Amino acid sequence: MKRYLFLWIAFQLIGCAALWADDKLTFTASAPEAVVVGDQFRLSFTVNTQQVRDFKAPTIKGFEVLMGPRSSRQSSMEIINGKATQSSSITFTYMLLAEKEGEFTIPGATIVADGKPLVSNSVHVNVLPAEQQSGRGSQRGANSHGNSNQVGSISTSDLIITATTSKTTVYEQEAFLLTYKIYTAVDLRGFDNIKLPDFNGFHSQEIEQPNDRRWRLEHYKGRNYQTTIYRQFILFPQQTGDITIESARFDASIAQASQVTDPFEALFNGGGVVEVKKSIFTPKITMHVNALPSGKPDSFYGGVGDFNISSSISTTEVKTNDAITLRLVVSGTGNLKLVANPEIKFPETFEVYDPKEESKFKLTNEGLAGNKVIEYLLIPRSAGSFKIPATDFSYFDTKSKTYKTLKTEEYTIKVEKGEGNATQTIANFTNKENLKVLNEDIRFIRLNEVSLTPRGNYFFASTSYWLFYLIPSLVFALFAILYRKKIAANSNVAKMKTKKANKVAIKRMKQAGKLLVDNKKEAFYDEVLKALWGYVSDKLSIPLSMLSKDNIEDALRSHQVDDKQIKEFIAILNECEFARFAPGDPSQAMDKVYKSSLEVIEEMESQVKR
Repeated sequence: MKRYLFLWIAFQLIGCAALWADDKLTFTASAPEAVVVGDQFRLSFTVNTQQVRDFKAPTIKGFEVLMGPRSSRQSSMEIINGKATQSSSITFTYMLLAEKEGEFTIPGATIVADGKPLVSNSVHVNVLPAEQQSGRGSQRGANSHGNSNQVGSISTSDLIITATTSKTTVYEQEAFLLTYKIYTAVDLRGFDNIKLPDFNGFHSQEIEQPNDRRWRLEHYKGRNYQTTIYRQFILFPQQTGDITIESARFDASIAQASQVTDPFEALFNGGGVVEVKKSIFTPKITMHVNALPSGKPDSFYGGVGDFNISSSISTTEVKTNDAITLRLVVSGTGNLKLVANPEIKFPETFEVYDPKEESKFKLTNEGLAGNKVIEYLLIPRSAGSFKIPATDFSYFDTKSKTYKTLKTEEYTIKVEKGEGNATQTIANFTNKENLKVLNEDIRFIRLNEVSLTPRGNYFFASTSYWLFYLIPSLVFALFAILYRKKIAANSNVAKMKTKKANKVAIKRMKQAGKLLVDNKKEAFYDEVLKALWGYVSDKLSIPLSMLSKDNIEDALRSHQVDDKQIKEFIAILNECEFARFAPGDPSQAMDKVYKSSLEVIEEMESQVKR
């Protein structure tokens, strides 16, 4: 009785599993992507149910059918956490022979599954020609036991690593793709050492490759190889002329079978497999880099590629001393990371803070794709109607090989008089704390004896009495005078910024020094650039938004800074902008930039005349 009960429960579970199983029917075809002429391979059609009829194979052209269709059934059932699932399928298999080279498409097959007609996907098979030559030699040696081994030498055609570029002629800052690809006809175990070129003259970024590399069969120079893409880089040329990408070196480790006469040695010493070392060198590549055409617009900020720009503002109606946020978004594909921020002409009565930047990029074959968001915090200090004019943004379009100019929206800001005044709302970073007098409300009764003063010796009208009133009065008057001078000085924003320019710059350089110790490369260079640009902006009383490399030279020269110092300052700016992308030892480059920046700030502090 128990036996029949068990069988009944089992059938019930199978029935429930059939109900719970996924009712989505699939019918798929599969075959190798590439085969060689004369090779045999399988063509399979699989449907995920066994209730099928009327299977019809497609017309197969370009291949000889050696066998098929042969059907096989698969079923499985599992119970996880009390939930039963069942899967079943039928596979129809053909054995085909590749008769001639070329690319062939095998159409989909048809079948009726669970009463529904289905059509499978088509498959594409690339038939490669047979190898023209093996290109392998042999060499003999003797092992430690005197047994004869035969090891085939690894020829230059057995393992090839190529270095190819998507373009050979580009413009300055135009992105192109560099690919290192492996072609192997041997058992490649890996690389003991890899030395890639330094990419001098280029800003480089590597494209991340998947961990499970996909190998494919490919015909190359008369032989069939297993191939895969090993490394890929996006390069941005930073100078014009012919630039050479030096050879890369790959020290490969290859497993190769050898003939061993001693069976014990074959059993205990790896079965006659030896490891062969071979160094592979890629050829040099010469890139011809053209200079960008003449006639650059004034609004050109270094963008090369395909870009777009948009803007938005938080509000256009505010009161004095209220904050406004202006947002610029530069998007597109190209050298997006190297594009400078567009220049915006803000009203002079607006206090403008350093912009906040946020970038989101992804690497593509055409360069960096994504967007760069720039946010400005503005505070109007006086009432009235003000305009933020449209911002021009020009870039070099690599497709049309011309400069294109885009414009953002123009904004009219209506500012009404608010509470307080501008002097009161100027950025003040003084910490204010509430003062508390503790244990002063009730005093203790003095228990010790009181000293008595002789009669006629009074404090009133004495010298000490008058000094008691005079000294605090003088201190109060002096404090009031100094306080009024401080208020007057603080109200002159430009003068205060000029006075504190060196102190603010040194403070930022100290922060950069901490980032240098922590080896935070990008944050370090950003902080150094803020220190340099902020120092010049405060010292020369020029808004940061109006400074650029083109006008800073004239501004410094007008304040009696010698030409040598100006060139050093601009050189450090360029070094900061490109050092973060430069190859080599990053710590040495950061140390050099840090020392040079401190020296140039110190020299300019002694030269700038007001």
